[in-house]
Amino acid sequence: QVQLVESGGGLVQAGGSLRLSCAASGRTVSTYDVGWFRQTPGKEREFVAAISRNEYSTYYANSVKGRFTISRDKTRSMLYLQMNSVKPEDTAVYYCAANFRIFFTTASYASLSTSTNYDTWGQGTQVTVSS
Repeated sequence: QVQLVESGGGLVQAGGSLRLSCAASGRTVSTYDVGWFRQTPGKEREFVAAISRNEYSTYYANSVKGRFTISRDKTRSMLYLQMNSVKPEDTAVYYCAANFRIFFTTASYASLSTSTNYDTWGQGTQVTVSS
């Protein structure tokens, strides 16, 4: 059974930085598509960033492009989200996710930004940005 566990959330002032981590047990994160999503109360889960399994391509939501960076450490089965220049609207519960089930012959923003294409999720970590 694969498990994803996020950490690193907390309270940060606007303009500051935060680094989220996601530890995968059971499988190496680099073998599969992985991504970060976020959700606020009353809203649908929103795509943030993703890395494809084979091409090491990265994808970002327009709202975080240029401020957030997704990366992974193959040897440690870790996924990271470096959040810089955070804004109050970045406040949300952040989830890491992995796609073990669907093999995309060609990864794309469309495929990796769709939450239903991911079959394994972490429990989430709260990020709160104060103004």
